[in-house]
Amino acid sequence: MVMASIEIKLPSPAKDYVLDDTTEVMRNALLLYPSIANNTISHGRAAELLGMRKMELIELYGRLGIPYLDMTDEEFEEEIQTVKRLAGVKK
Repeated sequence: MVMASIEIKLPSPAKDYVLDDTTEVMRNALLLYPSIANNTISHGRAAELLGMRKMELIELYGRLGIPYLDMTDEEFEEEIQTVKRLAGVKK
């Protein structure tokens, strides 16, 4: 994979935290996350760009406390009811 370099400006004291034992893959995944969060790219596309499987990326984000499903309990329950309704399952 061809790699590109970018320059990031941040306060000098923050440098020690950015370049700690965090892996390059983790840093790159975190740089891509805002594009996932605003629906510019999918988890699958981000994983492809990072040279990993989608599930590996989802697990990496999970270890960092970033959920794959970002919905409230009410939204989740609504999704379940919709799936049941579409599948013809009665309550």
